[in-house]
Amino acid sequence: MSHRITMLGTGLIGLFYTQTLHGKRGRDRVDLVYSRSAERAEAFARDNGVPRTSTDLEQAIADTATDTVVVGLPNHLHEEAIALCARHGKAVLCTKPLARDADEAKRILDTVEGAGIFAGYLEDLAYTPKTLKAVAAVRAGQIGDVTWARSRETHPGPHSAWFWDAKQAGGGAIIDLGCHCIEIIRSYMGKENRPVDVMCWLDTMVHPIEAEDNAIALIRFESGAIGQFEVSWTFRGGMDLRDEVAGTEGTIWTNHFLRTGFEMFSSGEGGGYVAEKAESASGWLFPVGDEVAELGYADMFADMFDALDEGRPPRETFYDGYVVNAVMDACYRSGKSRAWEPVELEWRGGAAPRLAREKRTWDGKTVIKEEQMPDGRRKLIVKDEATGEFADVVTA
Repeated sequence: MSHRITMLGTGLIGLFYTQTLHGKRGRDRVDLVYSRSAERAEAFARDNGVPRTSTDLEQAIADTATDTVVVGLPNHLHEEAIALCARHGKAVLCTKPLARDADEAKRILDTVEGAGIFAGYLEDLAYTPKTLKAVAAVRAGQIGDVTWARSRETHPGPHSAWFWDAKQAGGGAIIDLGCHCIEIIRSYMGKENRPVDVMCWLDTMVHPIEAEDNAIALIRFESGAIGQFEVSWTFRGGMDLRDEVAGTEGTIWTNHFLRTGFEMFSSGEGGGYVAEKAESASGWLFPVGDEVAELGYADMFADMFDALDEGRPPRETFYDGYVVNAVMDACYRSGKSRAWEPVELEWRGGAAPRLAREKRTWDGKTVIKEEQMPDGRRKLIVKDEATGEFADVVTA
């Protein structure tokens, strides 16, 4: 089945979304683009092969020639746009974050569920090819039980003015980048694994703004595993996207951007676009082969429209967006209190099993670790539970 789409927004995210839809799955097309500026809408339509434009939000959403609405608008406009989708019975796909805080996200979730419309959360970095393969390996048990996951996104700051306004955006680097990191971490932990509480440091270190431009957080999960994210709007040198996940039987590292094996030196002659957030067109550069694929857009939209066609939920739902907002709210509370803060949400994910400590014995003693020595012999570190003493044991 092919879909005709109303694209709300003509910024960078609307451009990436439209390029993806027109370039990969192919049969789905943006038929109408909305912008508050007629000039921007017309330029976007001309450059991207979109036949129609609108400067009226409700008219664009209600248009009878389209069946799906993609919300690529600033955060403070999401709730209004999605309420209009519900009113007019349109399937809706919303860019990240779902909302500015968990209360707003919950109202949005209740609205789409009450209307019975299809709703998908456009969290592209949960769909990068490397993430999908890594999550599949984790789900298959290849690294054992997950104990720790870390996600990092840093760059020199967002492109549009509204991002820098805490009232319109809902926050700073946490809202902009932390939402990606949280959902990547949840993908590794398992969606049934409830985020319990958060410890967060945040600060405004460089920019003259009210919102935070740097943050680091720890997220404790019901299983006992820990998530960690690092976000920055002051990192120089481009965009750094890296994730790590560790388990009882293995480790996975992924690097999605900046240093991915494509390196080029240029004097700057004939220089042009290199990659999103690149700060230079000369010197050593790190281009990206297929940007919309590397950032997850292609697989994300394929899942969204396949789910819509098949009558199933997508991998990323509005409920997931709500959970992410609840975790970010806890981050902001922790940043103020400088203490662990609970994640407050209406949980639907069931209960996750607790991490179980491995228990092996040797000669009646508990084995803590086993390793091979340079001469080929095995070394055990053991604990005598009766005395509490630790000892090294070398075996043939």
